[in-house]
Amino acid sequence: MNVTTPLALLGGISPELFMAKYWQKKPLVIRAAVPGMQPLLTREALFAMAADEAVESRLIERKKDAWSFDHGPITKTPPLKRPDWTLLVQGVDLHHDGVHDLLQQFRFVPDARLDDLMISYATQGGGVGPHFDSYDVFLLQASGRRRWRIGPQKDLSLRDDVPLKILANFTPTQEFDLEPGDMLYLPPRYAHDGVALDNDCQTYSIGFRAPSTEELARELMHRVADEIEDERLYADRGQLATAQPAAIPAELQSFAQQAVAKVLQDNTLMQQILGEYLTEPKANVWFDTLEKTGKTAKSFKAVRLDRRSRMMYDAKHVYLNGDSWKVAGADAKLLRKLADARRLDAIDMKAASAALVLALGQFIEQGWLHAER
Repeated sequence: MNVTTPLALLGGISPELFMAKYWQKKPLVIRAAVPGMQPLLTREALFAMAADEAVESRLIERKKDAWSFDHGPITKTPPLKRPDWTLLVQGVDLHHDGVHDLLQQFRFVPDARLDDLMISYATQGGGVGPHFDSYDVFLLQASGRRRWRIGPQKDLSLRDDVPLKILANFTPTQEFDLEPGDMLYLPPRYAHDGVALDNDCQTYSIGFRAPSTEELARELMHRVADEIEDERLYADRGQLATAQPAAIPAELQSFAQQAVAKVLQDNTLMQQILGEYLTEPKANVWFDTLEKTGKTAKSFKAVRLDRRSRMMYDAKHVYLNGDSWKVAGADAKLLRKLADARRLDAIDMKAASAALVLALGQFIEQGWLHAER
């Protein structure tokens, strides 16, 4: 993607300008971001997906000021003529090629931040109440109309009488009606309330994960423990007899601190652990493995990543679905191209070394990669 080229998706500005002027700074309403927008799934297909145990879904209903909330699988929805209900289907890009392709248009943001695409289906009056998200989001209208009220809310206190995270004192400062193809970008913690103006209202939410310090520290430290190979035992041959047996020896405290610091100071290891964490498939993702056929990746014209595969890289490693490999040279260049473009063509395949061809063949067998004849 040429980040300096203006995009209709961003209202005629370039990704470079959008990131500098709006990203994590202020909202942006984009009219006709996707001209001629039509839902990528029929209502029936979306409802069937919500009933699947492998798909995360939620059903929200409002009756006056009372709210109800149910987790999926959602096997039965309210009547279509009943107002004020919403069906949320999470991670649709993992299950539908067209939705996955739409999500790829937002890869001017690093994949490490790109999370998923959720579809919200609502009847007239449906919504989830005024709330805020802790991540960046693009709200693309796919069918029907939705009215958005937004504001830079400072009071983030929530109501304690409803099963949803609804703001107690929502104070909007702007209001927009979005029609199919229109899109609204909101930075983190920007309060918003979207209400369907029609039946059969579909909104696509493109979300970007923003891990907290606590989440990263917890995940990385958990993985660090698996990497520690130093099995030295604490020794205190010089320990004197003590009249204060409950006091923790300072030498033991120092030994423990050094054990942790040694790993934390290994920048390459920490980068590797982060890359593995960022590419870990979601809990509800699995791949269809193939039996070994004896064919190599060079038997095929091209290869492409499965839509569920997460692939990234840094200066020394390539990461795919939670695994990592140290790479260098021409093969590293090809693997980075696969991560960026999500595909290698016939010319790329001819340039691959025997070792890379073998690795790609293993990825195909694991279902992470698909061959094109």
